[in-house]
Amino acid sequence: MREKLNTLSEAIIGAAITVHRELGPGLLESAYESCLEYELLDRGFQVDRQGGLPVVYRGVKVDCGFRVELLVEQLVVVELKAVERFERVHEAQVLCYLKLTGLQLGLLINFNVTRLTDGVKRLVRNFPTD
Repeated sequence: MREKLNTLSEAIIGAAITVHRELGPGLLESAYESCLEYELLDRGFQVDRQGGLPVVYRGVKVDCGFRVELLVEQLVVVELKAVERFERVHEAQVLCYLKLTGLQLGLLINFNVTRLTDGVKRLVRNFPTD
């Protein structure tokens, strides 16, 4: 599974680099989200965009309005930003989405950079060992 996740994350980052080269920094997140979704679909990946993410509280699903920007191949959560710099809250958001989905790998991608590789953060949620 680790190899599959690594290969998939490399492909997602490659697609994001393609989008960034075409558009550059300075647009709204929604523009990058639409274009990255298109790029990933064009490359043959399954992509769910803005999928609802309920919270289970005391056994009841509660719709809190959480939305995963992109979920690729039902394996990788992708959160996009167009900000001056990442803040801890951005990482916490991705880690929260990983916990809620039960997934292990998330990518936090900031398009408001000169070189996209400087705006990519890979986040891994370690599963508890019971």
